[in-house]
Amino acid sequence: MSAWIFPTTADAGMRVYAPDFPSLLVEGALGIQAYLLAPAAEPFIQRRPRHSGEWRVRSKHSPHDHAMLFVTWLEEILYRNEVHQQWLTEAHVRVENNANGLEIVGQISWIDSTDIEREIEIKAVTTHELTVTEAASGEQVSGGHESVPDFLGPGWYANVVFDI
Repeated sequence: MSAWIFPTTADAGMRVYAPDFPSLLVEGALGIQAYLLAPAAEPFIQRRPRHSGEWRVRSKHSPHDHAMLFVTWLEEILYRNEVHQQWLTEAHVRVENNANGLEIVGQISWIDSTDIEREIEIKAVTTHELTVTEAASGEQVSGGHESVPDFLGPGWYANVVFDI
């Protein structure tokens, strides 16, 4: 996984790196769930039966903006977990771009999350310190925090803060 959690003043942040934007979405989803998960729950997840389906996500606020699509995707991960008890275990996504904007189309494997023990609760995905950017080949991106490594492009990176 290519996602690192870092502390902020009152919340928690996450830095994600990936070779392309669809992979950034997958790494972000896996990163947010790893942050939520209690350590003892991992073996439980591996034993649960899998379900699959297609999830479609579009940002209504800024339909052509990659950063807002990233935030909307993470909000969808939390929503499906909390409301529908769907814990994402694997995702293959593509991003479609049409006149209505960007849309994530994901083939998702998930398990029932009713009995999954969580370590922490995320109240919201914020736009505070939000960055979603493509790094050019050879571009050095500072991790910005002690626990986050530097990144060398090409690729995409995101920085997002969670309200906990």
